[in-house]
Amino acid sequence: MIVRDFNDIVKNDPSRVVTDAKWTSVRMLLANDGMGFSFHLTFLEAGSEHTFEYKNHFESVYCIQGKGSITDLATNETHEIKPGVMYALNEHDRHVLRAEEELVMACVFNPPVTGTEVHRADGSYAAAEDLADA
Repeated sequence: MIVRDFNDIVKNDPSRVVTDAKWTSVRMLLANDGMGFSFHLTFLEAGSEHTFEYKNHFESVYCIQGKGSITDLATNETHEIKPGVMYALNEHDRHVLRAEEELVMACVFNPPVTGTEVHRADGSYAAAEDLADA
């Protein structure tokens, strides 16, 4: 059994707290936990806009707090993001995520992230095997 306290991670394990352009992600589960997925709580700053495309991962996201929108760049469809809304990037969808208010999101990645990934210029993470070769 794995039991972790968000507050303990934030205070005592900086390797699990990743900050990038106007967002912070607290990685509660990572690849080395052996669960087959990773689980993160991610905080996106109010007024921020992010373009992502996870070419090597599937992601499911559930909004806990805040208000924003997501636009599928293939279809130009925009959907409201608010507490209770979930979206899943089941086709590695390139998208723009906008935070009108601070968004607090629970995120699951498959395959799991290792915790060392950074977004590349195209908005994706490298595949795990590419990280191993680096």
